[in-house]
Amino acid sequence: MTDCGARRMSRAKLVVLGRDNCGKTALCVRFITKRFIGEYDHKKEVTYRCRKTVDKETIDLEILDTVNKECMGPASTSLESSIKWGDGFLIMYSVTDRSSFEAVSRLKRLIDHVKQTLGIPTVIVANKSDMENGRAVRTEEGQALARDLRCSFFEVSVAEGSSAVEAAFGQLIREVRLEFQRHLLAMDKRSRVLQMRHVLKNKLTRSKTMQW
Repeated sequence: MTDCGARRMSRAKLVVLGRDNCGKTALCVRFITKRFIGEYDHKKEVTYRCRKTVDKETIDLEILDTVNKECMGPASTSLESSIKWGDGFLIMYSVTDRSSFEAVSRLKRLIDHVKQTLGIPTVIVANKSDMENGRAVRTEEGQALARDLRCSFFEVSVAEGSSAVEAAFGQLIREVRLEFQRHLLAMDKRSRVLQMRHVLKNKLTRSKTMQW
């Protein structure tokens, strides 16, 4: 029997999804460097690479910062490619932008459709919690949506600090690691079943030979 606990996930590919102007790039930079550098305006996807320690285990990360794409039509093809690439997903919205909140469900459905399975590691992050005067989405609404979609939920202010950002990424990494271990267990179980079938087949073959 293979010891799954001895096999650790040394690398993970994370995808950050969401509408424009919700702070996806600022979130990535804050997590990687702990610095905040205002708003970004890039037209192409960017992949960041870094090494982090979560729960005393080091992991090499590739973080794909996607540009805004609609979930329908020709532009969805590139988005689907990004989703196929990823191990875990962080869906982001701004509490000051109702439309970015409404896009979360569509993005989660697309993830489930592309991956052809439920339970894909996904964290929902609500950004700009410091902008209470412009708030258009209540915290309770985000929490309720996350429960409905069976995702972890974090409300953060990327501008104000890194601790909540690190907590959100840390949770996603834990979920990715857990899914990796589940996959290993499933593969081990399948391997054992195939071995048993092979043994039984050999026994039946020998039994028939002896009868002859």
